[in-house]
Amino acid sequence: MQPPSLSTFATYPSLAGRTVFVTGGSSGIGADIVIAYARQGAQVAFTGRNAESAAQVIEAASAFGPTPLFLQSDAADVAALKAAIATTAERFGDISVLVNNVANDQRHDLADVTPDDFDWRVAINLRPAFFAAQSVVEGMKRLGGGAIVNLGSISWMIKGAGYPVYATCKSATVGLSRSLARDLGKLNIRVNTLTPGWIMTEKQLTMWVDEAGEKAMDENQCLPGRIVGSDVANMALFLSADDSRMVTAQDFVVDAGWT
Repeated sequence: MQPPSLSTFATYPSLAGRTVFVTGGSSGIGADIVIAYARQGAQVAFTGRNAESAAQVIEAASAFGPTPLFLQSDAADVAALKAAIATTAERFGDISVLVNNVANDQRHDLADVTPDDFDWRVAINLRPAFFAAQSVVEGMKRLGGGAIVNLGSISWMIKGAGYPVYATCKSATVGLSRSLARDLGKLNIRVNTLTPGWIMTEKQLTMWVDEAGEKAMDENQCLPGRIVGSDVANMALFLSADDSRMVTAQDFVVDAGWT
């Protein structure tokens, strides 16, 4: 079954005009998230390393709403991340929605991981979410509230092999969301985890989806078909719109019933 056309998806009036910051938005799920918020009329800024891919995202998003702002940076560079958040606030106003999407699921064996390698993987898959959240709080306070959506992964839930540091970081995302939800709730800042299953991005299709992977999806998903980035983006929209104003500290899984 193919996903429905964009014209059939929900519209959230509360997102129109709000400032949204997305990490890792130049490709994959992040690109779909950027486009989805633009379609809602939000002012979107996003980070990434690939300017060519980012240009394609901007072109696609501009067909639906305001032109997004691309801020090229390496997710492991906390200073650059904070600078991008500051630039976004200067350009569009205080950030109302933060989507911590950036990650790298590069495969690695336990025996091969060095301390430096471990630190690098944490610097990509967990550290940006923490410091991005830290950086948007003051602006959200001025706005009277906000929403933070941290992307997780079912990798650790299904005991996926071949990426132990990545899986560890993604499991920690749930703890980060729940602790921040308690600390920031008094400021009317909601924090939730959005956990994708196996999403058919270009990277996944090119590098990891083979005959065995297709079989695994057929056997483990309750629903037929394949999950695409817009399926995840649509949940992000709900979690950041006023429709979910009393939802926080939760983990929403979009995996077609695998877990």
